[in-house]
Amino acid sequence: MKLSSLKFFRNLRRDNKQYAVIGLGRFGRAVCSSLHRLGYEVLGTDIDEKLVAQALTDQIVSHAVQLDSTEPAALKEAGIFEFDTVIIAIGNYLQESIVTTLNVKEARVPHVVAKASSEVHGKLLQRVGADHVVFPEYEAGCALARLLTQPSILERFELDPNNSIVEVLVPEEFHGKTVTELELRNRFGVNLLAIGQNDQFEINPDPNKRLYKGLAMVIIGSNQDIDRLPI
Repeated sequence: MKLSSLKFFRNLRRDNKQYAVIGLGRFGRAVCSSLHRLGYEVLGTDIDEKLVAQALTDQIVSHAVQLDSTEPAALKEAGIFEFDTVIIAIGNYLQESIVTTLNVKEARVPHVVAKASSEVHGKLLQRVGADHVVFPEYEAGCALARLLTQPSILERFELDPNNSIVEVLVPEEFHGKTVTELELRNRFGVNLLAIGQNDQFEINPDPNKRLYKGLAMVIIGSNQDIDRLPI
């Protein structure tokens, strides 16, 4: 997630308990399933009646409706325009995705998240009003590449294209050394924010704290400097 995305998520209502998901392919089903499992009310829609029926059978939605999302009247009748947040999970059908996004934003739905299948697709979605655009395939591919090439990096938060906060496992070279002895800022140009284990973190750790394999470090720095770490 990039820092530019935070404005969108900060504006979401904390008490929002209802979501509409348009498109019940693999991505849409995953969104529905996760939201429904977390206890939120989810309305799923798709033009394919079989996908609608399957979502109901699998109990991944609270309600499901078969409709053509390129038709504003159908969206209005289904109550889509009354939702605070709508996720448009149509990725492979460019025209349908863009028209649906336009329909929902013209109806003044406050928060619209749209799935894009390419950079051009994403730009078009933003042009017609999408508040937040996601690239699931691209993001999954990047995550897999990082996992394969840098398995010690557990989490990454991108502040911007050049800087990140990462959670990494303590490498062999750091084992048994104190924070002071590591001289992370002088040697690598990064700053240590926290040290933790089992989701319990010590923020701004004591300079005399020793690091051991199995611990995790939270580090902030440029991507170039982070890549210099022996991980």
